Amino acid sequence: MAHKFTFYNTLDRTVEEFNPREEGKVSIYTCGPTVYHFAHIGNIRTYIMQDALIKSLEYAGYDVKRVMNITDVGHLSSDADTGEDKMLSGAKREHKTVMEIAKFYTDAFFNDFDAVGNKRPDVVEPATNCIPEFIHMVEVLLEKGYAYVAGGNVYFDTSKLKDYYVFSSEVEKEQLQVGVRDDVEEDTNKKNKTDFVLWFTKSKFEDQALKWESPWGVGYPGWHIECSCISMKHLGEFIDIHCGGVDNIFPHHTNEIAQSESYLGHEWCKYWFHSNHLNDKSGKMSKSKGAVLTVSVLKEKGYDPLVYRFFCLQSHYRKPLEFSYEALDQAAQAFNKLVKRVSELKEDGAVDETVKAEFEGKFADAVCSDLNTSMAVTVLYDALKADTNDATKLALVESFDKVLSLDLVGHAKSLSEGQSVDPELEKFILDAIERRANAKKAKDFATADAIRAELLEKGVEIKDTREGVKWQLI
Repeated sequence: MAHKFTFYNTLDRTVEEFNPREEGKVSIYTCGPTVYHFAHIGNIRTYIMQDALIKSLEYAGYDVKRVMNITDVGHLSSDADTGEDKMLSGAKREHKTVMEIAKFYTDAFFNDFDAVGNKRPDVVEPATNCIPEFIHMVEVLLEKGYAYVAGGNVYFDTSKLKDYYVFSSEVEKEQLQVGVRDDVEEDTNKKNKTDFVLWFTKSKFEDQALKWESPWGVGYPGWHIECSCISMKHLGEFIDIHCGGVDNIFPHHTNEIAQSESYLGHEWCKYWFHSNHLNDKSGKMSKSKGAVLTVSVLKEKGYDPLVYRFFCLQSHYRKPLEFSYEALDQAAQAFNKLVKRVSELKEDGAVDETVKAEFEGKFADAVCSDLNTSMAVTVLYDALKADTNDATKLALVESFDKVLSLDLVGHAKSLSEGQSVDPELEKFILDAIERRANAKKAKDFATADAIRAELLEKGVEIKDTREGVKWQLI
């Protein structure tokens, strides 16, 4: 029997117990990136929390299959079916073909995705692989009377639904009105403002790079249909959990439910898992602000990508998280201290299975209770402080890392072997110690204290001893 698992189901707007359709097995679909630009660290936060969800389900005893799409066509610059295709926009910006753009940014996405300790999905499917499936779904929706052709395009008719606003009527209506105000052009082909495109044949720009033959003319799919078709292709008519960021709730996920359940004739997905935004001091991170802060950029600035994962895990996935370099520095210090503590553990002795089982139970309780990763990290600290031998503590670190994926043992081994201190850092430390000694000789204690603080920010602790100044990474 799998451990009892609860999380916030956006569809029911409550934390509830998860019960998959097939006992012990979980099918999960997660919305992948639109590969027209780099994924910023806010996007990556969403994937870190999804990764933690999947690994927590596995830790609880479930067998999980995860499918993710890659959007390489059909996502317009406005989610309300207006503007230019994001892929074409990216190709124009960089003077490349759409497929060159898709390949470059897919590779860049997975470089950052992997760097923060995420496990790749079992299936990754680009939208351009599934054109026949999209056309078939549109044909069925037309036959059933849920779609119509207007101005050459095929639209889903939301007026045919009993309740289009499935997540939260008031919230979705409010977001719709914001979207309508923001749109500079309204699609006059639509019968209702909430209708959405299933297949384009005549768009507001004629140089769409990717087009396919269809019963309605040469064209390309709308954005929303790809997730429905790709999930059904690989997971069948039912999925247990659908994941995404909170900005996907409306209209993307609302539209997915509309077309999927109209096509299938039954409920499609019972549980919906959404992660909140990463903000900086100016608000939600987005690509429209200019320079994109990526995991690779953090790495170039000297941060271990797993420090960013640790930073994310210390917050709850349903809360907005504010990013700053000061906060990331604090996470780096805490991470380095953890690594130092693990590096001090000895491997001799036998594992105390009773203590191990007790702490594993506490850890499972944390991650299985609405994915409380910050509490799971607390359990890790408690285990390291526990009155038990090092062998047991090491076994617990390795056990917890199945979910946390911080590679604490690997980092600890590198530290023990002296691989964590590169020559440049060591030179900086020795120079700082010398500067501090000179400041103390000159009785400039304020500067001496400032140098100590500067070293602490870099994760280096110094101690004055009879043998001289000693330093260590923390």
